[in-house]
Amino acid sequence: MTESVADRLETVRVGVAEAAAQAGRDLAGITTVVITKFHPVSLARELHALGVRDFGENRHQDAQAKAAELADLDLTWHFVGQLQSKKARQAAAYAHVIHSLDRDSVVDALASDERTVDAFVQLNLTTDAARGGVPDEELEALVERVVATRGVRLLGVMAVAPLGEEPRAAFARLRAASDRVRAIDPAAEFISAGMSGDYREAILEGATHLRIGSTITGNRPTRG
Repeated sequence: MTESVADRLETVRVGVAEAAAQAGRDLAGITTVVITKFHPVSLARELHALGVRDFGENRHQDAQAKAAELADLDLTWHFVGQLQSKKARQAAAYAHVIHSLDRDSVVDALASDERTVDAFVQLNLTTDAARGGVPDEELEALVERVVATRGVRLLGVMAVAPLGEEPRAAFARLRAASDRVRAIDPAAEFISAGMSGDYREAILEGATHLRIGSTITGNRPTRG
């Protein structure tokens, strides 16, 4: 039999609880953000009925449309993709949390006296400049810029584990980066890390926000 969304969600909830117990952590301190990329709003409504409140998207146009269509529900929207400076202000209009601050121009575009958006600074855990995230040696400078920017509240750091590296080792490096960030802003204590294939390792290294897609939602619909 094909697993239902409810079955898949429960499997992940059990996995998260087991990893939290292994790490000696309080489950209440871990937020699972369900990534609904390419899926219809009907799936988000189904997940909402199952108790999910945190949803993530990585394309601005799709995220904007879904947030508008689901405005009747009590959802927290997380933008997890690369954000263009020219779209940053628009994204802050619907996204409660932005996980991907990686350069000065995006931070500057989010400045506002009228609203505050929560945000993570994304760290590039590779040496490939083409991948998203700020280089390690530039982390503190970007963090200081975020802290000085009105309308942006720094939550902490985010990263994607590099292909070919053991995930827990990568997340240990992210945890060390989190310590550096907290030296600048003690309130920036959160870590966005862990996806469908490596969320357990992320939890063991202190992840507070997991970004989980297909393990819960099923295969994405094909789309160009």
